[in-house]
Amino acid sequence: MSKPDFDMKGRLCLITGATSGLGRQFALSLSAAGAEVVITGRREARLQELAAEIEAAGGKAYPRAFNVNDRDAVTSVVNEIESEVGPIWCLINNSGLTIVNRPEDVPEEDYDTILNTNLKAPFHLSQEVGRHMIRRGDGGRIINISSMGASNVLKGNITYCMSKAALSSMTQCLALEWARYNIRVNAICPGFIRTEMNTDYYDTERGQAEIMGWPTRRIGDDNTLNGLVLLLASDQSDFMTGSLIEADDGQPLGV
Repeated sequence: MSKPDFDMKGRLCLITGATSGLGRQFALSLSAAGAEVVITGRREARLQELAAEIEAAGGKAYPRAFNVNDRDAVTSVVNEIESEVGPIWCLINNSGLTIVNRPEDVPEEDYDTILNTNLKAPFHLSQEVGRHMIRRGDGGRIINISSMGASNVLKGNITYCMSKAALSSMTQCLALEWARYNIRVNAICPGFIRTEMNTDYYDTERGQAEIMGWPTRRIGDDNTLNGLVLLLASDQSDFMTGSLIEADDGQPLGV
């Protein structure tokens, strides 16, 4: 029996939100598997640092600084990559954020910021990349980073949960529409993972108490989703589309 092959040589992956956390780790793990990576985000200095790290390890990285909420920039960057770098095999919609509020206190500005970043931007990126994939006719992969909040209530995060539930629905809609083109669209729904945005909270007494309330009494780290991303980006996911994969360490059982 042969071992599964997660070789990504000759494949180009576009990763949003690659300046820190999960996006940064996705770029490193995909590059280590042989993929060339287009790393994107708003902090150019960090993208350059990550690109240098990947290149030093023998990989190939193309940093592109832009805001995923800028519709014109999305179109421009995707077209530039396709014409100057190569065909995008895999898009990872990783950019996302939350702003904690009680439902009655959510200002319209926060609502728009969350929905635009977590839902509208991934849709537009999928549209642009999907058009190129359809035109080429050789398939591809789209991986949406959703959340356990798509199917579980996270107190103080109503707008975030709404956006992630819609992102999961978008995943399955695109999977159905684009199955005929061999474009596999799947989502990962992570639980709580320590990132640059939340590490200060989880170091507090309250944050530590929350962790102790989960079944395994631990929080994920940047490496937690490496295996799933490699699976979904590679040919090993050829029989998967429209899947919403929970990777939450059983945390909802203790919430």
